[in-house]
Amino acid sequence: QVQLVESGGGSVQAGGSLRLSCATSGYPFDSYCMGWFRQAPGKEREGVATIDSDGSTVYADSVKGRFTISKDSAKNTLYLQMNSLKPEDTATYYCAASIGGVQGQQYLGPCGFSSWGQGTQVTVSS
Repeated sequence: QVQLVESGGGSVQAGGSLRLSCATSGYPFDSYCMGWFRQAPGKEREGVATIDSDGSTVYADSVKGRFTISKDSAKNTLYLQMNSLKPEDTATYYCAASIGGVQGQQYLGPCGFSSWGQGTQVTVSS
């Protein structure tokens, strides 16, 4: 079965940096889109960044120039480098994979995501 496990969240001051990791198993890592989504309290989950099987990336306008998505195929691990963090980046961040069928897909760019990790909390204070 598909397993996605996030780590690396924490609390930082505005302007600081964090790197989130997503360890994956149970599927051919490089055959599917991978992505990061986030959800703040009282708000809907929104797409942050995606990387497809060819390495092409898509970013939400709100994080362009600050966040970088990458993957290490040898480790089946997805990363999100978050720099210049702002209080509005505070959210639970979820790793996602496009594998899992069409039910309940959430899109960012051309990829639809239906498999989700448990989330890791990022808190940015001012």
